Amino acid sequence: MTERTLVIIKPDAVKRGLMGEILSRFERMGLKMIAGKFIQADRDTASKHYPDSIEWKQTVGQRTIDDCQKYGIDIISNIGTDDPVAVGEVVKKWNEDFLISGPVFAFVLKGVNAVERVRAITGSTVPTKANPGTIRGDYSLDSAITANQRSRTIYNLVHASGSVEEAENEISLWFMPDEINDQYRLVYEDLYKY
Repeated sequence: MTERTLVIIKPDAVKRGLMGEILSRFERMGLKMIAGKFIQADRDTASKHYPDSIEWKQTVGQRTIDDCQKYGIDIISNIGTDDPVAVGEVVKKWNEDFLISGPVFAFVLKGVNAVERVRAITGSTVPTKANPGTIRGDYSLDSAITANQRSRTIYNLVHASGSVEEAENEISLWFMPDEINDQYRLVYEDLYKY
């Protein structure tokens, strides 16, 4: 099944000169880039990029609370609350602040099972849990404990859409329809008749 997905090379990867390496990982997988731009994201785009639902905040907040407990970080003194939704709101702001902290390279990939394949090669969002051979496992230098101690998001190099629906929503946020070019064919598209 051919899908589209959004990938964002975040400011930490840009500053470390990893854009080419990250892009080549996806190209070697046979994924087709159909849109891309190197931009400075604004607050509005960053805010819309991260979900604003209670469920998302609850999940992210609880995960942050669990990490703080695991590493002996006092959540109240560090974040000011132990309510999972309120913690999720703080984490959302940290994510936004990081996304606008420097230029990013946003791009759309298309291919068979693109969402799942991109998530697999990207690795766990917590770099210390990412397997070797994944982008985060091979290149990320950050951890949940460091991020929580410094009251910031985890610097994890790349964003990758989590589902087909999320991908389509994110693509429409970051790209206008006329910025997407699917008019060319890769060798494998002719070879395998996709």
